[in-house]
Amino acid sequence: MSDIRQQQQQLATAIRDGSDPGLLLAGDFATGLEVYRHAYRARLAEALADNYTVLGRALGDEPFNALAQAYIAARPSRHPSIRWFGHELADFMATAGDELVPHASLVDFARMDWALRSAFDAADAPLLQPATLAALSPDDWAGLQLRLHPSVQRVALAHAVEPAWLALREWQPGEAQPELDEPVAHEHTLLAWRQHGETRWRSLEPLEAALLQAVAGGEPFAGLCERAALALGDAGSAAPAVIALLQGWLSDGLLQDG
Repeated sequence: MSDIRQQQQQLATAIRDGSDPGLLLAGDFATGLEVYRHAYRARLAEALADNYTVLGRALGDEPFNALAQAYIAARPSRHPSIRWFGHELADFMATAGDELVPHASLVDFARMDWALRSAFDAADAPLLQPATLAALSPDDWAGLQLRLHPSVQRVALAHAVEPAWLALREWQPGEAQPELDEPVAHEHTLLAWRQHGETRWRSLEPLEAALLQAVAGGEPFAGLCERAALALGDAGSAAPAVIALLQGWLSDGLLQDG
């Protein structure tokens, strides 16, 4: 490795991780290093604020900045694109303590924010069309394997944060901040996806959440019907229930072709 390349990497590490630059910088240059370090952390904090808009509104500016700085120190950026900085924030918050995360539901705000951003930036793929399924023979259905669109995100939440999240998402700075009830504990699955260039979301009932999990795991249509029969306790209503959900998935653009 050339001396200049080694020095560049040493400087980058000193800025990113706060490590000792050794003899690389001294005197007035040390002051410049602090300026770079501050600017670097500020840019990362801005990226977190952009990725976690609603979480930032729920916490407030100063508490969110404190959380951002703690996260930056604990989980330095390792991805070449700043867009993906913050993918571990919810997990970090889960063990960060009450000083940074005063209510456990804030972790779910973070998970919901990230799911929607991930849905928006996900790869595209052709959608499965109803005509494709209509062309199947009766014998083809049992082994049919459905595939989720790349934008589909399924997130386990521990609190019913969706009403508060939506109110804060629609709130505009300068307006009176909405008075929100404290989210109650409620374990469920949030679905987020992209349709016609816009992100969408909804909370899932247990049966649909279980069947989408099965689809993600590659279970064929017959397996979905078996799961539905166990959940409903009625084999006769299982196939119609799965078909009804399938029609909704097609309408929402949750399934990809091929």
